[in-house]
Order: sequence, then structure tokens, then C-alpha cells
Amino acid sequence: MLCAIYKSSKKEEMYLYMEKRDQFESVPEELLQQFGKLQFVMLFNLNGNKTLKRADNQEVLQQIQTKGFYLQMPPPVENLHKQFVEQNIAQQKEQS
Repeated sequence: MLCAIYKSSKKEEMYLYMEKRDQFESVPEELLQQFGKLQFVMLFNLNGNKTLKRADNQEVLQQIQTKGFYLQMPPPVENLHKQFVEQNIAQQKEQS
């Protein structure tokens, strides 16, 4: 099954997967408002050999078939302070 992938103009790394290009009737209006202007990215074959980077092809396919769309949310924000502290601790242990 081919699906159309759109990215949000308001939220970085938020994507909407649809069965058909430019047919958004199944998407709640509130979600469309949060998304901002939908920017078409590409068509993708969910049954093909390629896999999506941050979503499971079969889960996307199932949600499109049941809900009419699949919403990919941005990944959680990394705790940069925690990473910095962990790196400093590791460096201190190496120097000891």
C-alpha cells in the first residue's frame, strides 16, 4: 500500500501518514490546526522492502486502515544536562 507522508510546518519532526494524497477527511480538525500547513514529503510503499526510520511499517498500515491516518510524533527531547554530567563523570574516571 502506498501512503502519502506530510510534515508539520509548526512542529519539527511531526509527520502525518495518509492513505491518499490530499484527502484529510479522516483527520480531526484539532489535529490539522496543530499541524499547521501540511507539507507533502513523499509517497511511501508500506508493503515494500524499505522500512521507516522511526515507525513500524505494519503499525502505520494498521492505523491508516482503522483510523484513516497515522501520526508520528517528534522524538522525546534529550536531557542535554544529564548527558553533560555523565560525560564529565566518565572523563574524571578516565583521568583517575
